[in-house]
Amino acid sequence: MTKLLKIMLVDDQKMANFINKKLIEVTQFADEIVDYTTPEAALSAVKEEKPDLIFLDLNMPEINGWNFLDVLKERNDPTQVVIVTSSTSNIDKEKAQNYTQVVDFLIKPLNKNTILSLKNKLKPAC
Repeated sequence: MTKLLKIMLVDDQKMANFINKKLIEVTQFADEIVDYTTPEAALSAVKEEKPDLIFLDLNMPEINGWNFLDVLKERNDPTQVVIVTSSTSNIDKEKAQNYTQVVDFLIKPLNKNTILSLKNKLKPAC
């Protein structure tokens, strides 16, 4: 039996978090899911929540996904991140490769197969 994950969803759209949470539950990808609609609150909670994986939207007000990743990098936080965005920009895909904690770049909307394919991309916990 593989260890189930704790996932943090960070998206300013409540509906996106709701849909992704349901997909994660249906695929039994994680046994604990916490969601945030404000990146500031999510950043404050990362240390306490200790998620195994963060699903991160790029286009958010105040702090966007890139700023969020920069803060994680500054903190030397090794939490793995999956970018979940509506952006199909190759520039964004290339920029994501500059962050070692980014394990995948997914285009919304996600589906069951997308979630299940993530299992093979995650790095084992240290």
